[in-house]
Amino acid sequence: MSDSASPAPQPAASPAPASPAAAAPAAAPKPKAKPPAPEDQPFASFVPDLLLPALAKEIEAYGGATPELRFCEGPMPVVDSPCWMVQGSLPGDRRFWLCFTQPDISSAKTVAVAESGSEPSLLESFLIDERKITLALLVSRLVQRLNGQKWLGPN
Repeated sequence: MSDSASPAPQPAASPAPASPAAAAPAAAPKPKAKPPAPEDQPFASFVPDLLLPALAKEIEAYGGATPELRFCEGPMPVVDSPCWMVQGSLPGDRRFWLCFTQPDISSAKTVAVAESGSEPSLLESFLIDERKITLALLVSRLVQRLNGQKWLGPN
């Protein structure tokens, strides 16, 4: 008579792996490094290679005409202190300047605008409260400023 309460026979334990490497689980693949943010590029390449094309595209998307844009170093409008700037012009001889006091997108920035036949007479601080300056932020706020002048689209 068999005892139904007796446990079933256990299979024999498998032998331990021969080497420690065989015991370790397969190494997880290293995560791919994130590409650097556009803002991490050197200033001298960020502005002409990324900022100018993005700005032109956004102005056109906003309903404005294709702007003439250039990046240069020269005297800041109104005060003539040296700076790096994006100079832009729109139809009707409307002009604007985005000035950087240092060759760094996080440096102090100012904006100046001038209607046809006049010179800029006022510098406005630009993005002074922002902790992190990004390409999208620079583009959107400058286009917003130009639209505030009623220079873009059907205002």
